[in-house]
Amino acid sequence: MAARGHVQDPNDRRLRPIYDYLDNGNNKMAIQQADKLLKKHKDLHCAKVLKAIGLQRTGKQDEAFALAQEVTTLEPTDDNSLQALTILYREMHRPELVTKLYEAAVKKVPLSEEYHSHLFMAYARVGEYKKMQQAGMALYKIVPKNPYYFWSVMSLVMQAISAKDEKLSQTMFLPLAERMVEKMVKEEKIEAEAEVQLYYMILERLGKCEEALEVIRGPLGEKLTSELQSRERKCMALYRRLERWPECNALAQKLLLKNPDDWQFYPSYFDSLFQLMDQSWSPPEEGDHCSEGSVHHTVAEVVRFVEERIKVEDGKDSRSLRGPYLARMELMHRLRERGYPEENLPGEPLALMVEFFRKFGDKPCCITDLKIYLHLLSPEQHVQFINQLSEAVPLGEQGEEGFAFPDDTKSLQRHLCVCQLSRALGLHHSLDVSGKLRLIGELKAHYRHGLKFGSSALKTELQFSDTYCLMAAHVYIDLWTDTGDVDMVWQSLGLLEEGLSHSPSNAQFKLLLLLLYCRLGAFEPVVDLYSSLDAKHIQHDTIGFLLTRYAESLGQFAAASQSCNFSLRFFHSNQKDTSEYIIQAYKYGAFEKIPEFIALRNRLNQSLHFAQVRTERMLLDLFLEADIILSLEESVKAMSLSSEEDDIPWDSLRDNRDLTVFTNWDPKQRQLTDEHRTRSLEEESVWLRIRSLTLRLLASLTASGHTPSQQNSEISNENGVGDKSSLLHSLLSQLNQTLQTAARIAEKQTQYPLLGPPATRLASALSIGSCQCQAAALQLSVHLQELESAGLDESSELQTQICNVFKSLVVQLQEMLNKCKGDLMEMKESKLKTQPSLLENLVFFVETVSIVMWTASYCAKILRPLKTSLQKKKKKKKDANAALPLVVCGFQELTGSLQDLLTQAVEHIRGQESGILALKLSSLSMEGISQEEASFTKAAMDKVQGSYLRSLQEVGDLLKKRAETIKNLKI
Repeated sequence: MAARGHVQDPNDRRLRPIYDYLDNGNNKMAIQQADKLLKKHKDLHCAKVLKAIGLQRTGKQDEAFALAQEVTTLEPTDDNSLQALTILYREMHRPELVTKLYEAAVKKVPLSEEYHSHLFMAYARVGEYKKMQQAGMALYKIVPKNPYYFWSVMSLVMQAISAKDEKLSQTMFLPLAERMVEKMVKEEKIEAEAEVQLYYMILERLGKCEEALEVIRGPLGEKLTSELQSRERKCMALYRRLERWPECNALAQKLLLKNPDDWQFYPSYFDSLFQLMDQSWSPPEEGDHCSEGSVHHTVAEVVRFVEERIKVEDGKDSRSLRGPYLARMELMHRLRERGYPEENLPGEPLALMVEFFRKFGDKPCCITDLKIYLHLLSPEQHVQFINQLSEAVPLGEQGEEGFAFPDDTKSLQRHLCVCQLSRALGLHHSLDVSGKLRLIGELKAHYRHGLKFGSSALKTELQFSDTYCLMAAHVYIDLWTDTGDVDMVWQSLGLLEEGLSHSPSNAQFKLLLLLLYCRLGAFEPVVDLYSSLDAKHIQHDTIGFLLTRYAESLGQFAAASQSCNFSLRFFHSNQKDTSEYIIQAYKYGAFEKIPEFIALRNRLNQSLHFAQVRTERMLLDLFLEADIILSLEESVKAMSLSSEEDDIPWDSLRDNRDLTVFTNWDPKQRQLTDEHRTRSLEEESVWLRIRSLTLRLLASLTASGHTPSQQNSEISNENGVGDKSSLLHSLLSQLNQTLQTAARIAEKQTQYPLLGPPATRLASALSIGSCQCQAAALQLSVHLQELESAGLDESSELQTQICNVFKSLVVQLQEMLNKCKGDLMEMKESKLKTQPSLLENLVFFVETVSIVMWTASYCAKILRPLKTSLQKKKKKKKDANAALPLVVCGFQELTGSLQDLLTQAVEHIRGQESGILALKLSSLSMEGISQEEASFTKAAMDKVQGSYLRSLQEVGDLLKKRAETIKNLKI
């Protein structure tokens, strides 16, 4: 709450109980206490604001805002009221109101350093960079402190970064910022490292690399002390930009002599070598090669330098450093790429890699180090390489299983590294089925043997042998995908569940379990798995798709809603949190971090996942809560959903998904490619556009009969979509075009690696006919608007057309329901088989029925007054026996057919539930696996079975709700 410890306010004692109630979350008592205080002290502004905070937190936003505005108009200057209002407006997500608050305070108390700095920070929260610059200078004039001056300079830099016109940045903002800093340099007023960092940032952005180099190498550069080798790294970056390769090479050399294990300088050392070779550079005959010292400009010199580093390391008693050994392999890789003769290469790749393994094979990083250089080996050398590595693994005597096991953790790590390299070279994949089963047996034996080394490990620690378990699960998955044998996936689940019981914090076990359960259509166990991953901050964006992709599509609507909320909370707090990071960066002079924080905020605001979750959450709310057009209208209003406005930044959408989150040892030809990434993004974007347009079309249904606000009318007129009818036509046209694009994408039938991006619902939606049926239902609204204009007595052709659409919708829905039929889970030939696609089809059916029903409800809303009007006309003409209008008869047939369809669907679900409950999983024979593993496998089967029943129950409940609605849908 408001800082009250340092404020000696006579009212502080009276306000303290309200603060305490708010801090403890007792908002109702805070409101009551504030009311009591206000009865005695009507002019105690802070009490009013604290009451408003209590009201805001109890959901009474309008009352809270009115009370806050009451105080704001009085332009308070006491610290308590200002800080409390700041907290309130931040909770209301209205930071722009805080600026007005402090603008008024600064006018009344123009010499207050505190209020001026609060005003600057208020501008920082809303990104008003020009006003920040002015506020910073005003603050510097009152209190001439360096930080305030440089706040103003940084605000100029931010204007340059955010300017849409790059020319303006380069010719006005940055030169002005440069002159402001140069003034301080000439007056010798530069005091802090942050000020030098800012000067460097300005020069770098202006492209003045020579001047920046002078600053870094001069007296000002001596202030750069907070980071190790900060000056050297900046010099290196500038040499590269200036293409001063001799200096770059010599500096990299010097730094590597100091620390041969610092990998960041090896790439610059090699890059500079090849640039010098390409330029045929040669050193001067006399004097130094360059300002940084001697230059290595031939391959022989570089090879000698790297070999010397290795000899020096070998001569030490301490543990060898990996850097020089990796550098030798990196150099070989680069020389090969340039077509350097094989006989002149610094050694033979196989020998170098075996040597590396002998020295570092007991380190977990050995696999990642060697994996990137495996391409240096020829296919004929793969088996030879693994055999030579195996010889360097000390194993004990053979056990009962016929396998020799490591005697300590270092030997275990070496053996693990050999197994991982074998898989990365494709040796596992080339085995036949029996070979893979033998391999699984060996990996499981090593896993269980290795558990003894971690018998005293904490729950938060991983077992030394976990990787064996994970690799065995991968081989099971290979067998499942190659042979289609469903037993393999069940055994993989059982093994992973067993692994998780011994190593509850292993994220890779959880991720792979999560993926497999989702692929089997079981979402219920996934919620707890994802929750136990304890994803932090940005991970909600990078791995959140693993959860939200399957949430709704597998019929777990309550869990889907919870999952979407989980992600949305992070995205919504991002805006507020990032502002606080920026303010802290200004306070502590971390100016170079401010553009990074802005970039992070933009990255999250433009996130594909954010747009998907927002759209799916709103659609999900409509499917769950809206029965008829009236409740649809209420839901759309509550969401502030507008059919005119599209808030998705289509041109700047960013795919922030981490598609490499799974540990993967597959060979390169089986791994995710750039084409996979591109196609996945294209597929995700098209599916998002379909869902977004569907949502906006549903919002346009509710807009019928309402006059859009003047502002929206102006916006839509500017876009050439002046009235509701033309907007509806435009949205339908966009939807049809998007569906055509979607059909072209679906035809490609892109197959992604199992550990790659999950396929969207796009292909399934088109295959079952869901998208087409929804589009036809939404298209009906256009005909109904035409009918509303024409009336029932003048529109026989239009009525026939509408009736044909009614019949077509029923036919399409019946076809969809037929594609949902089949056994979701069944016992066949002593194997437990599943068809998760049936569950996804059932969810599509529910969604489509809901949209058809909303359209039918909209139809009833239009037909009621038309029918009443027609009946009045008939009464006047005394034509009481006239037949009902064609469209009314068609509507009655539609509602009757929908009722039949829903009855069929509910019956089908009941049948599925009975069939799944009748399955005796305990009778399954588990051949080839231990009793303990069989118990874990059966537990996994039980989870899938329970999840299916939960999904069927939720889908069934929603269908019953729709069936009740359709009974009452009459004209």
